[in-house]
Amino acid sequence: MMNAATTLRKFGIEQAFNYIYKDPEKNMLRIMDWADKFAGEYFVTQRQMIREAITNPAHPYYTYVRRLFTDVDPNVAKTLAVNFFIKAALIGWRREEDLRKKYDCNIPWAILLDPTSACNLHCTGCWAAEYGNRLNLSYEEMDDIICQGKELGVYLYIYTGGEPLVRRKDLIRLCEQHADCVFLCFTNATLIDEAFADEMLRVGNFVPAISLEGFEEATDGRRGEGVYQKVMDSLALLRRKKLVYGISSCYTSVNYESITSEEYLDSLIDMGAYFIWYFHYMPVGNDAAPHLMPTPEQRRGIYERIRRYRSEKPLFAMDFQNDAEYVGGCIAGGRRYLHINANGDIDPCVFVHYSDSNIREQTLLGALRSPMLMAYHRGQPFHENMLRPCPMLENPEKLCAMVNACGAHSTDLQSPESVEHLCAKCGQYSAEWAPVAGELWAASPRNK
Repeated sequence: MMNAATTLRKFGIEQAFNYIYKDPEKNMLRIMDWADKFAGEYFVTQRQMIREAITNPAHPYYTYVRRLFTDVDPNVAKTLAVNFFIKAALIGWRREEDLRKKYDCNIPWAILLDPTSACNLHCTGCWAAEYGNRLNLSYEEMDDIICQGKELGVYLYIYTGGEPLVRRKDLIRLCEQHADCVFLCFTNATLIDEAFADEMLRVGNFVPAISLEGFEEATDGRRGEGVYQKVMDSLALLRRKKLVYGISSCYTSVNYESITSEEYLDSLIDMGAYFIWYFHYMPVGNDAAPHLMPTPEQRRGIYERIRRYRSEKPLFAMDFQNDAEYVGGCIAGGRRYLHINANGDIDPCVFVHYSDSNIREQTLLGALRSPMLMAYHRGQPFHENMLRPCPMLENPEKLCAMVNACGAHSTDLQSPESVEHLCAKCGQYSAEWAPVAGELWAASPRNK
């Protein structure tokens, strides 16, 4: 239930959107004046960026901001704005900060959930299709996790898998039950049809991040013939319904050129995408291929390209591995997010499959105070160089020490991997990346 203050804030931002729709060009700036007064000391840099994007026609996001009022369904725009900016960013963040001090532990801003281990595709190198429908979080379990999360101030939930949309009816039920939250879903998009798009339109708080390997040849080569066209059909449907959606892409030593090319970014803009998540290939699992990790020079090139695109392209691009400088290092271990798999195991990271807690045996707050997540809490930042944030990829000796000290176990139930085996694959990478990271960090304005 929303208290009176929250209700007033929600009403205020809804009225603000109604006000903007009457005359976007004139009223957007007036609303920013209101936001500055309301937010106070929070998100100052972000608000300055939004203000510039609104007022400067040469800014790459000048047209992007206006698309939010012309190309997005008004109910979806208002719902996401209220839930993200008011609930997650302002109300939630303040509560999380208070609880971090009270309990002296990490409190996440977002929680990642695997509704199921099942998937409808058989992608090369992915275990999900072979693992099958053997592991699931029930609707009741997911509902309880979200209820516990909201008590801690968490209003952002991210679905991974498996293919989360195998459970799409339950996911829509959760959107209804928790209408004050935002739900982001990493999906292959092949299960998005007209009926599901209409459900997304109705609830207004569900945002898909659609996986692409690059262009048609690369996507179909890994995911199966015809998948790329199915994704294009889904994107066209989402655009026609005036929904918000984005793209998720993983760069490797093989595909980094195409997947970070200007041609690729421009194609995503043409598809109507609002954001792209870039992920660095991680050598997780006994059958992982370390040669797919980008070389130091390749990673440097990716780092430089994505930053250049941000100053030129109307597409919000996030680089999970190289953007730690904006969030003060590693965000995992509950510092800003944690991961709960389809077996209920609470992992510090979606890429770090070691746990000493299970949500079926432990409360969320209890897990945040468990030895493994407290080791993350006390160990962060894992390196003073924000381009070496990860305790696995860039500081593997630290993950190895934490797992062994806490007695955490592998949560890969198909083929458990020892932490020594995982970290051994990262040692050479870490050593080779260190001097390049040092050079980049020394030149970064955020290190001044």
